[in-house]
Amino acid sequence: MDFKTILGERVKVLRQTRKILQKDLAEEVGITKQSLSVFEKGSSSPSLDTLVKIANYFNVSVDYLLGRTDNPEINN
Repeated sequence: MDFKTILGERVKVLRQTRKILQKDLAEEVGITKQSLSVFEKGSSSPSLDTLVKIANYFNVSVDYLLGRTDNPEINN
């Protein structure tokens, strides 16, 4: 699986688990609902800035979102 697919799945699961609507998450990170939908489908990937905002919003590591680790915790 490529990183866009993993990223999309992980963002979607995090969002749905916390019962957050696409429009609300998109607004929080400064993108459109349509952009978020495309990311979640794995058709496109966010900019680095947006990726970091999503990771910060969910308090997970960027490595977790990209599938480089299965541990969502941020290492300090």
